[in-house]
Amino acid sequence: MIELSEAEIEAIHHEMSLYEDPGAATIEALKVVQEHRGWVSDEAMAAAAKVVGVTPTQMEAVATFYNLIFRQPVGRHVIMLCDSISCYLTGYEEVRDHLKSSLGIDFGQTTEDGRFTLLPICCLGDCDKGPSMRVGETYHSHLTPERVDEILAEYE
Repeated sequence: MIELSEAEIEAIHHEMSLYEDPGAATIEALKVVQEHRGWVSDEAMAAAAKVVGVTPTQMEAVATFYNLIFRQPVGRHVIMLCDSISCYLTGYEEVRDHLKSSLGIDFGQTTEDGRFTLLPICCLGDCDKGPSMRVGETYHSHLTPERVDEILAEYE
């Protein structure tokens, strides 16, 4: 079984201290593991469940509900392209096709060099500025194929 690092355990304990019911920190524990490892393996999830005091099944139920918890390895930079109706009406298809072509991957895949993973996301809440995408924690709006190229060049 995989062991969590001291830093992960300390961070999870801190999150648990913020809740009356420590089990309420389940999603926060998953975020901690992902922050340290890049994704959440079954083994790491079971180890986090033990720290929080929930079953691995309970932890997995939370992990599979949230689409921002990655259950398989991802690239150094995760691109989430909004495919909501607002973005769709403002140029989503052109941006989607350009991203797939430029990166040489489809949704759910990672570039061979491990640089990018491309994922669709239902809504980024940026509906008045579409099409939009998120790269890591940074939001980018009013996308065009040219703007996408400029943005991707910023990420190593």
